[in-house]
Amino acid sequence: MFVKKLVEKASSLKKPGGNSEGLKPNDVEPRLTFHYGIPSGANMLAYDSIQKILAISTRDGRIKLFGKGNTQILLECPEAAPSKFLQFIQNKGILLNVTSKNHIEVWDVNKKLLCKVHVFKEDITSFTVMQHCPYMYLGDAVGNILVLKLDEETCAIEPMKYTIPLPASHGNPAEATSNAAVLHILPQPKAESKRVLIVFTDGLITLWEIRESKSIFTTGGSLLHSQYNGTKKVTSACWACPFGSKLAVGYSNGEIFIWSIPATPNSSTEITSDSITQSAPLYKLNLGYKSDKIPIASLKWLQADGKASRLYIMGASDLASTNLLQVILLNEHTETPTIKLGLHLSEPCIDMEIISNSGDQSKHKQDSFLVLGKSGHIYLYDDCQIEKYLLQTQSRGSPSLPKQVMVKMPFADSSITVAKFITQNPCMLSFGDKDYLLFSKNTPSLFPFEANTKDGTPTNPVPFSGFAKIKNLYITGHSDGAINFWHASCPFFIPIVSLKQQSEDDLSLSGIALTALYFDGNSRILISGDQSGMVRIFKFKPEPYATENSFMSFPGSSKRGNHHIIQSLKLVKVNGSVLSMNISHNSGHLAVGSDQGYVSLIDVEGPTLLYQKHIASEISTGIISLQFETCNLHGFEKNALVVATKDSSVLAVDVNTGNMLSTSTVHPKKPSKALFMQILGQQDVLAGGSNVSNGSDLSEGNPVEDSPKQSSLLICSEKAVYVYSLNHAVQGVKKVYYKKKFHSSLCCWASVFCGASDVGLVLLFTTGKIEIRSLPDLSLIRESSMRGFTYASPKLNSLPDSSICCSHDGELVMVNGDQEMFLVSVLLQNEQFRFLDCFSQVYRRDLMPLQEGFASGAMAQKEKKKGIFSSVIKDIKGSKPKQVSEVETEDTKESIEELSMIFSTANFACNAENSNSIVIDTDRNDLDIDDIDLDEHEERPKDQNILAALNKQKLASKLLGKIKHMKVKNEKNINKEEEQDEKAGAVDQIKKKYGFSSSSETSAAKMAESKLHENVRKLQGINQRATEMQDTAKSFSAMARELLRTAEKDK
Repeated sequence: MFVKKLVEKASSLKKPGGNSEGLKPNDVEPRLTFHYGIPSGANMLAYDSIQKILAISTRDGRIKLFGKGNTQILLECPEAAPSKFLQFIQNKGILLNVTSKNHIEVWDVNKKLLCKVHVFKEDITSFTVMQHCPYMYLGDAVGNILVLKLDEETCAIEPMKYTIPLPASHGNPAEATSNAAVLHILPQPKAESKRVLIVFTDGLITLWEIRESKSIFTTGGSLLHSQYNGTKKVTSACWACPFGSKLAVGYSNGEIFIWSIPATPNSSTEITSDSITQSAPLYKLNLGYKSDKIPIASLKWLQADGKASRLYIMGASDLASTNLLQVILLNEHTETPTIKLGLHLSEPCIDMEIISNSGDQSKHKQDSFLVLGKSGHIYLYDDCQIEKYLLQTQSRGSPSLPKQVMVKMPFADSSITVAKFITQNPCMLSFGDKDYLLFSKNTPSLFPFEANTKDGTPTNPVPFSGFAKIKNLYITGHSDGAINFWHASCPFFIPIVSLKQQSEDDLSLSGIALTALYFDGNSRILISGDQSGMVRIFKFKPEPYATENSFMSFPGSSKRGNHHIIQSLKLVKVNGSVLSMNISHNSGHLAVGSDQGYVSLIDVEGPTLLYQKHIASEISTGIISLQFETCNLHGFEKNALVVATKDSSVLAVDVNTGNMLSTSTVHPKKPSKALFMQILGQQDVLAGGSNVSNGSDLSEGNPVEDSPKQSSLLICSEKAVYVYSLNHAVQGVKKVYYKKKFHSSLCCWASVFCGASDVGLVLLFTTGKIEIRSLPDLSLIRESSMRGFTYASPKLNSLPDSSICCSHDGELVMVNGDQEMFLVSVLLQNEQFRFLDCFSQVYRRDLMPLQEGFASGAMAQKEKKKGIFSSVIKDIKGSKPKQVSEVETEDTKESIEELSMIFSTANFACNAENSNSIVIDTDRNDLDIDDIDLDEHEERPKDQNILAALNKQKLASKLLGKIKHMKVKNEKNINKEEEQDEKAGAVDQIKKKYGFSSSSETSAAKMAESKLHENVRKLQGINQRATEMQDTAKSFSAMARELLRTAEKDK
């Protein structure tokens, strides 16, 4: 055995690339082209209420963004870690993601890329973004709070000197329990630059005065525990009024308290500077969570007109419960709220969001309440119906419960069980951009609340006049027996026609899942096979079709059926569930294979069942593939039908009689589930795509015998792929040209495709790994990984949840249940889809805020939560502005400038030294010119000096670019000085108040100019030193060569 392995290894070394004229690595690059739908494993939601962008993060480190106009994009984080916190900086195109590894990722939504990753040393337990200034609060597990600043231009995060340590905010450290982690940091509405509320896990609530850097109000904590006889942890909190005077807090034992927080009702009244302590909450909500022992996982409060303001409560439980998700009326007039609505889900929920698609000019608000289930499914409720239910209940009416809708892809009422993808339609006529855009505007929405859709289908579909105008065609067979055709030239597949009739007289759905499809546009024929063994042969009329009655709507069939499209429909019954079909272009006969091992030959014109033969097998009799081929048998040409069974056995039968051409079959020593079979060397090798699914790990192909010079047979199973001699296989003789076994994982799907230079093999594994191999030698060309794609083998007598198909040019369509679709391209230069950039642009730069910059005016906290992104609800203009009571107002621009000065100053001496080392930028390796010393301090060997000279040359070029940047920055500072002269008075007063020198006393421009001259001098010294070292190196090299020649002469 060892000698055999050694010989195989030596053979592979002699032919490292296999066929040198085969598929080349430069031809292929497997990659995700587009992702459509809800990513699997979703665990967190975030929403930009101005841009109308919804973000959904997953457990494996992906972030899906949905924008207006059905735009969507999938982002992949560097590490596959779930999110702890996910927040937008409103209307800035910045998304902040805090992972479970305490990495802070800064995403540029407009550019769709990860700008920075910052690593935090402690365990992050709270993260809050200030929406009107470029600052954020970060709380950790030991009770400390840091202030971070985001640079809008570079997207870098830097720690500020201002901190809120645990002893200052929590009181005496001896009184702090082990549960003193910061759970929530809530800037007070209308005064976010003045005060911030801190909620600790142990129940203590502290109102922090930012300017005075001290606590001015505390409640909860030990007082709460002593009063209510028990220890409980805070699990959630949110503001419960627009002014920051009421706080809703949820606890681990299921209790919900409403606390009163001091707020400033108007600008003339200020909170006293002395710290106040409150011992009891305003009131307690009794909603049944405590009796069921369900902790409160999340609270969200929504301000609404009149008395419709409400609190959304989500419990944390592993079991579904009627009390898990509730909504109650809660406003300034509510003292003992009892008006509630329980929303029953079929599974536990893990996150919720209130989102809107209302525009600024709308007369009607159209909001939705979105709930994320533990399974990753998303459920939607019309928030207007929730509000209507609560108000009618309050007035003792009899309202109807809000309707629950689960978000899923628009596949009507059934899932996809089999599919075919056809690209580069050879019969396609000219089709301009206007036609594509017309189709794209009618793209079915994921979300059924959209006004122009019903059950995910457009009410005004694009007229269908035939297949000749469609470049890419996607055909799907469904679990209810329906066949749908999709226009797939854009990344959003658009339904164009649906076939649902069983026969010419029966127009209803069969209700039996389809298991096989065959389509030929040239001969205008479509053939389907289902689980009951029924084969339907559709013959289409010549194109173009009549457009006025061409589209069959998805919700149901019209009375006239598809007679304007279908010329004839014929039925043939075979034994067993249909697994595979293929047609002979020479004879026009159709071969059908079933799961019970029957091979049937049908004359399509009749239709007539010519014969039906049973193939005996010891392990599995299912026929997974059939191929017509003319073979050489004992010196004579024979029309054979090559058959592959589920147990990876290969045999051949006589096409005319159905009798086996050999008494034995070709099969591996250890049988495994077969996925795909293809005859190599014939012209129609690219029929593409296995209807069976299941995958693994591959390495370089090892040739077992000489390379084939004739037709060969490729068969792929879960555990291996083989290339046999076709003529030998027909005779029942096993002759292996190449083989490759999979070791680390199982293969779940395989197909062949046509590259620029040759034919290739694409393999998909259960782990999401994709491998591209050359044929016939099976050498590895490229490999990639599809994060988020997982394949689970179907249970016995059931259909798989995933549907995978491939076009002849390597375009994969992978559908995961009713949740998501992956579009994967294999070839490097292949661009099959139009408007990819358009549909991927979720951020709109033309959408201007009310004011420029972060300081865009104070807005009520959490009011932004009213909304839904565009895919959920139709684009309509926003609701009327709300009448808000007179509250504290502040000059936002000036307050932000003052806040900048405060946060730049160390308020506690003990933290001044540590603040700079708290956040680490993992990709920050910039050089600092101040660290350069031109003087030599120690003597180094000459070889090290030569290397140092080369390194210093690189250093000089880097520093030159940096100094140029400093010059530009200095010029900007000088220009800004003139603009800021008018504001200097107010700013100087603020600076003097906090002990800083005024702008008249120091000149930053002069200091920068002096520093610039010094850096230029250093750079000149470096260049001179590098030149000297380079000359020395040349002299040394010349001396070495001369010495070598002298030594050779002496010999």
